[in-house]
Amino acid sequence: MSEKKKPGFFKRLLGSLLGSKEKQDEAPEEAVEEKAETEAEVAAEAEAKAPTKKPAAKKPPAKKPAAKKPPATKAKEPPAKAEKAEKAPAKKPAAKKPAAKKPAAKKPAAKKTVTRKKTQAKAVPPPEEVAEDVSEAVAPEPEPEQVQEPEPVPAPEPVTAAELEPEPVPEPEPAPEPKPVTAKEPEPAPEPEPEPEPVAALEAAPEPEPEPKKKGWFSRLRDGLSKTSDKLTENITAIFTKRKLDDQTLQELEDALIQADLGLDMAIRITEEVARGRYNKEIEPEEVRAVLGAEVANVLEPMARPLELDPTKKPHVILVVGVNGTGKTTTIGKLSHQFAQAGKDVVIAAGDTFRAAAIDQLKIWGDRTGAPVISGNVGADAAGLAYDALSQAQAQGADVLLIDTAGRLQNKADLMEELAKIVRVTKKLDDTAPHSVLLILDATTGQNAVGQAQAFMDIAGVTGIIMTKLDGTARGGILVAIAEKFALPIHAIGVGESVDDLQPFDAYEFAALIAGAEEKVEA
Repeated sequence: MSEKKKPGFFKRLLGSLLGSKEKQDEAPEEAVEEKAETEAEVAAEAEAKAPTKKPAAKKPPAKKPAAKKPPATKAKEPPAKAEKAEKAPAKKPAAKKPAAKKPAAKKPAAKKTVTRKKTQAKAVPPPEEVAEDVSEAVAPEPEPEQVQEPEPVPAPEPVTAAELEPEPVPEPEPAPEPKPVTAKEPEPAPEPEPEPEPVAALEAAPEPEPEPKKKGWFSRLRDGLSKTSDKLTENITAIFTKRKLDDQTLQELEDALIQADLGLDMAIRITEEVARGRYNKEIEPEEVRAVLGAEVANVLEPMARPLELDPTKKPHVILVVGVNGTGKTTTIGKLSHQFAQAGKDVVIAAGDTFRAAAIDQLKIWGDRTGAPVISGNVGADAAGLAYDALSQAQAQGADVLLIDTAGRLQNKADLMEELAKIVRVTKKLDDTAPHSVLLILDATTGQNAVGQAQAFMDIAGVTGIIMTKLDGTARGGILVAIAEKFALPIHAIGVGESVDDLQPFDAYEFAALIAGAEEKVEA
């Protein structure tokens, strides 16, 4: 059946890859057009504003020569003032009388400066004559001041001085003005009223509520396999961009596939398929990736089998094995939840007696799913615990018995012998037990997983695989290598910690994502 599906899947996968490439190519072109339009608009606005500002900038230089004239007049004023100072002492008594009316004296002073400037401008060459004319022009001006002399009396002069003194007194009056300012300052104190702003923050807090809208399984799987697919896509693109298919490119492709932990046999198989009919020709990276996806699907499709229970077995005994840290205990909890959701009566045996934390973790899962957890003291005999759990499950008429085991390295003979003992003990109560032996593999271990699979198959007779932690590695191809080498059924894969992150394995989904497809490709 796989050979019939292959051509259609290959074409659909290739179309998906080429379509995603076109979208990526169109996106930068649209961005460039938008940038060009915005730049043109900015340039037009700049041109429209530039002419109005330029003439304003040219006006100041035209006024600079006018600014140079005052220094010439100022330089000539000192001689005139000096000559006036010589003649001024002759009329000191006359100057004292008008002092009583200082405000009136200030007005003619302004006129004197004007007359001086005019005389200086007219008679520049002879400074002496200008001084005489200025003195004559100044002399007649005080005459009207003398006519007003009889009106003020010398006695009131001190009075006017006293009157003038209080005048500065009102000047401190502006000091009280800041008082109202200080009165207003406490008013801003109530500004802490914006404290209700945290209410807005609380209102924003509900925004994370849409988070419960979880991504679909395909999206989660795509995110989980992104490290693997991105690495493969990057390497394949680097190899086949504007190059013909020859021995060197095929060798580079084989190396890239091995680095992704697809295995030597699978790498050779894929390179041979790529070379068929395409040798010494240019080939697009998308076509190579489509061949990769099609070959991966051909290998995995026969191995994609969900975990099924034998209704004739009461209970159906599932022994869960694997090395330390692969996620056995968590996987048992997720399976228990799924079986309970399907209406199955589940019993759990906490056979990892070396870790108290594992026992506590299974009790938590048991409380969630309503499954009884059979446990013993830390360090108790795991085989004896498995025997007791099977006896209780049979008496209860349970549908499923999940037996956890301690993590053990495949190269530790004594620990592997303990696992074999558990298998022998269960057969005393049911000669067909265990009915399923699930090997939990951690995708991050890479080629080590191949050795683990071989060892546990020899000791416990592994019947199926569950691959975990595909979201934490760029070596997800190890699942393909194991399936190709051992032909073991792949029941489920995990890409996270939540219950929904463990799902039945779909070969075509996995193959399309390994090839770098952005959308789901039907088989």
